[in-house]
Amino acid sequence: MTASDVVIVGGAMYGASIAFHLASDPDFDGRVTVIERDPTYAFAATSHTNSCIRQQFSDPLNVQISQYGAEYILNFRARSGLADAPDLRLHSFGYLYLADTPDFAAALRDSQQVQAGLGAATRHMTRDQIAEAYPFYALDDIVAGNHNTVNEGYFDGGTLFDWWKRGAKRLGVTFVHDEVVDVIQEADRVTGVRLASGEIIACCWLVNAAGTRAAQVAGMAGIALPVEARKRYTYVFQAETPLDRDLPLTIDPSGVHVRSDGRYYMAGSPPGDDPAVDPADFAFDHALWQDKVWPAIATRIPAFERVRVINEWVGHYDYNTLDQNAVVGPNPDIANFIHVNGFSGHGLQQSPAIGRGMAEWIVHGAYRTLDLTPLGYARIAAGRPIVEKAII
Repeated sequence: MTASDVVIVGGAMYGASIAFHLASDPDFDGRVTVIERDPTYAFAATSHTNSCIRQQFSDPLNVQISQYGAEYILNFRARSGLADAPDLRLHSFGYLYLADTPDFAAALRDSQQVQAGLGAATRHMTRDQIAEAYPFYALDDIVAGNHNTVNEGYFDGGTLFDWWKRGAKRLGVTFVHDEVVDVIQEADRVTGVRLASGEIIACCWLVNAAGTRAAQVAGMAGIALPVEARKRYTYVFQAETPLDRDLPLTIDPSGVHVRSDGRYYMAGSPPGDDPAVDPADFAFDHALWQDKVWPAIATRIPAFERVRVINEWVGHYDYNTLDQNAVVGPNPDIANFIHVNGFSGHGLQQSPAIGRGMAEWIVHGAYRTLDLTPLGYARIAAGRPIVEKAII
């Protein structure tokens, strides 16, 4: 049996973020071990992300989490302390939410006021204002929209992940290729984990960063966690007639979203129905593009009537069925079991703030940068959802 102060289950974006933030905290002098079942990360959500960040949420804490993330990305080298790390760029073409009903337009206006009150640059726009700024849209059915072009758009999440992992290793974090098959407990505390290899690692803290397999890990500790894998499809396509300006990440009322991706364009969509799937199920529905995605984007942007798909993939959300918001922090009944679960599609952009927050809790016993308590497991146990209207 070996021992580690902190064991992190899952070594993708969140495992790397928490490990790096722990190891770089000057008040932490413990040992961190990250257990990852697939160190190629070929099927991790981190590898299939569209790597975007937005401040356009209706819940104030979600807005603040992404504001912290944008500031961290823009000042990555200084904030991380990694002197040889590259500068990261945030391509701020912004998100554009389109409302096709008066009720949705009113909800967008309410959200814009929340965001503006926190310093975000979101504008609530009439249909005519949208048409003037972006004349390529067909807007006959649109009532209004929200748009923000400041610190909102695309960033290189892959590079952020890579440098967190590199930095963690430099600071002494151990990454182990194995799989947790059992959580060992005494009374109301985790004391260790058993690996598929047969090894047992004793620990003082256990962090569940297992993505779509988070409910399985929680279940080993007797914790019910409403997180499941759900498919999300991405398409990169070339347009015969490119637009004359950047395309904001446009969230169409159909549920399809589309944005610029360099000289190409990227579209994303849930399937027609949206069932839970096995975390190992990456089977592709090749009819979805023809039946749902292309008709939606060609209707909204007539210039996209002639396009050619050049890449496509399916990834997974770690989908929180209660409210599609993150579940983070200590479990009320097992205080040294830390949740980092259920991000439901906005995990990458929240990883700087959540990674720091979890490190703060483990090292200092409290959140210091942002109070993440509202995202804790207590609301799951009580069946009390966070109302977040800006879910994609």
